[in-house]
Amino acid sequence: MEREKQMRDLYSRLDSNNDGTIDMRDLLYSLHHEKPHIPRNLAKDLFDRMDTAGNEKIHFAEFMNYVTEHEKRLEFIFSDLDRNKDGNEFRSAVVDLSGFKDFLLLYPSSDPKDIARFWKHNLIIDIGEDSQVPEDFTLQELNEGVWWRHLVAGGIAGCMSRTCTAPLDRLKVYLQVNFFTILYNLSYLYDEGGLKSFWRGNGINVVKIAPESAIKFMAYEQWKRLIQKFGHGQELCVQERFVAGSLAGVFSQSIIYPLEVLKTRLALRKTGELNKGLIHFALKMCKNEGLLCFYKGFVPNLIGIIPYAGIDLAIYETLKNMYMKLQNNSEPGVLALLTCGTCSSTCGQLASYPLALIRTRLQARAVSGNLNQPATMSGQLRYILTNEGFFGLYRGIAPNFLKVAPAVGISYVVYEAIRKQLGASMT
Repeated sequence: MEREKQMRDLYSRLDSNNDGTIDMRDLLYSLHHEKPHIPRNLAKDLFDRMDTAGNEKIHFAEFMNYVTEHEKRLEFIFSDLDRNKDGNEFRSAVVDLSGFKDFLLLYPSSDPKDIARFWKHNLIIDIGEDSQVPEDFTLQELNEGVWWRHLVAGGIAGCMSRTCTAPLDRLKVYLQVNFFTILYNLSYLYDEGGLKSFWRGNGINVVKIAPESAIKFMAYEQWKRLIQKFGHGQELCVQERFVAGSLAGVFSQSIIYPLEVLKTRLALRKTGELNKGLIHFALKMCKNEGLLCFYKGFVPNLIGIIPYAGIDLAIYETLKNMYMKLQNNSEPGVLALLTCGTCSSTCGQLASYPLALIRTRLQARAVSGNLNQPATMSGQLRYILTNEGFFGLYRGIAPNFLKVAPAVGISYVVYEAIRKQLGASMT
């Protein structure tokens, strides 16, 4: 009786014009608002499976026949996938048979490979520009070119997100390096270079997205293969994905780190210092400070990858699974996933921010007027604790927190729009 009541509620939601039956227009409209999102190109197949009478109208009895038959197929697939018979397949998402059936009820395919791909892509969301664990792609998706469409969509989303939040990023750098208030720094930046000066350093920040994403993706695939080789070819669990992603992050950061240093220096530059171009600016740095200036702060940057990526991923998965349990294994909607991503990213920042602060001070030491400060990571840590106290390790974190929610939101909206334009279907 409880199941029939749930199905009547679902049937009523699908009947968008409330005329007592479901036609194709109802289905197309409703599927766009149901979670998980079923692509429009599958609506016809789903409608035909329900419309057994062939009269272009789906009555409740036909709907229930579809549900009964489809759930039988899903139970068989789940049983086949659940090798150890503990009723809990897709371990990284922690789901039981009931949640499995609810999630895939309106997904018309009963092919296990299609179901696995649909499941995976609908549970993964880009939760921020600093996430160190890239998305997984199957061999078929790699061969079909799905991977590059997702990378392009993610890259464009990252450009938009970083550009929109660039003023907060530059303010954060100034707060980390200087000992003035937020209002003073805002006033100084505006007086020194006008409104457009708030976007200084954003060009490099945007340019480095493409090489960083590509290098990280390729390194991630290689680390996954290596881990799978030692694991005798078994599927990677969440912890192993974290290890592979962190190692890929270390590798990509090692290569693109000079751009990170340039971004900080450009954010701190004054009007007129870039008149002769970026190359002249970089060569001048090299001449005055030596080639190693492009790797100042590199050690705290690498160390910071591990706590950020680990806490970010762990809290995101935990919050998402808690939501699913509270909602009877109902798949989280966009708002819930964005909330989980924002919370996990914030917690990751809290853990790794002191290292990010030290990294920025070491990158900026030669031009910030703080040459009396130590030139090493351990020296900077002692200096901050002695002169600024524990909370000195979190200078500038306020604008960093402020940019998390808009950055995640903008990234998601742009990513989805570009992905659909490129035809990177989630199925």
